[in-house]
Amino acid sequence: MGQPGGERRTGEFDDRAGRPPPPGRRPGTTPPPGPAGDRPRRLGPARTLVRALPVLLVAAGIVYDCLTPAAFTAAPFFTAAPLVAAPFYSLLGTVLAGALAVGAVLAVHFVLGIVLHADAVTEVVTVTTAAVLAVLVNVVVRRGDERLASVREIAEYAQRAVLPEPEARIAGLEVAARYEAAQEDAFIGGDLYAVQDSPYGVRVVVGDVRGKGMTAVAAVATVVGAFREAAEQEATLQGVAGRLERALTRAGTRHDDAEAAEEFTTAVLAEIPHGAGVVRVVNRGHPPPLLLCPDGTVAVLSAGTFALPLGMSELGDPYAPVVQEPFPRGATLLLHTDGLSEARDPRGRFFDPEAWSAGRDFPCPDALLTALSEAVRRHTGGALTDDMALLAVRRP
Repeated sequence: MGQPGGERRTGEFDDRAGRPPPPGRRPGTTPPPGPAGDRPRRLGPARTLVRALPVLLVAAGIVYDCLTPAAFTAAPFFTAAPLVAAPFYSLLGTVLAGALAVGAVLAVHFVLGIVLHADAVTEVVTVTTAAVLAVLVNVVVRRGDERLASVREIAEYAQRAVLPEPEARIAGLEVAARYEAAQEDAFIGGDLYAVQDSPYGVRVVVGDVRGKGMTAVAAVATVVGAFREAAEQEATLQGVAGRLERALTRAGTRHDDAEAAEEFTTAVLAEIPHGAGVVRVVNRGHPPPLLLCPDGTVAVLSAGTFALPLGMSELGDPYAPVVQEPFPRGATLLLHTDGLSEARDPRGRFFDPEAWSAGRDFPCPDALLTALSEAVRRHTGGALTDDMALLAVRRP
């Protein structure tokens, strides 16, 4: 295999505020696409129109009152203006929208000389009442937003605790990980990844827990915790897989919930011995990893036989063979969950990571995952149906 060129770096960001990067983003890398990214959101045309609507309603009300007979009223226009502003504007903006509506009504009545007419007074009272209600609605909405922001912050820290971002370099290898949630603004689910340096080499795991919700999150914490301990102590990958099996079995017996006791996890484990130039893989019912070679070829690291997922040893022999392949310099090992391989386009066609990767070259694992995430988003039209965990390890 040819030697790779000099190491290139992706675009860096300057975080002068000293804030920690959000989940899925490492200092010195470009922000990932999707909900995990830290990119500013652009206002769409519909949202821009809604934000301008209060002013447009007041203007329409003024024109309507000036061009129609006195028996007709533009109160619905003036009343709607502050109510539309309430969920989208700040408190000050809502107050100003209400004041604008009330002021416009009074100005129109003054010009028409009907300020003291009974119908005119009723219209002013109606618009003023709507403006006060709009302010109250705005206060309630803002408090809800603050609570939601607090929950999102807790979710971010929970993900960092359960799925900490791996270091960019581990034992001479370049590493990058990415978690793409199917649900917007979600941060954690049943997909998992972990990287651990050990006396036997760098060991990694990528898995997918059956189910959703807190039960799946608890299983993720169990698998990741057991993997970090077993990776240091077990001499073989099969021994590590056995430890994960026992950890899930113990966790299942502690639950009275029948569904929780029947949880299982598909997982693939890989081991890259220090300085050996090979990679070993044990697969427990998970999509096989890909080896992207520097010449553009892609190898699927599959054992050719199916092994039971973790947590299903009661149904049969859990043995999984070890697959060993050369890991040349410049090659990248890509592990993923089925959120990648089962992503569908509007016609129902699956995304093919092997075909997409063939013939491509990336300067670093983070650039690979960024391009891959964008390709999946384009393939699905931006609508993922399942969470997606990606892990790339490159031998520079």
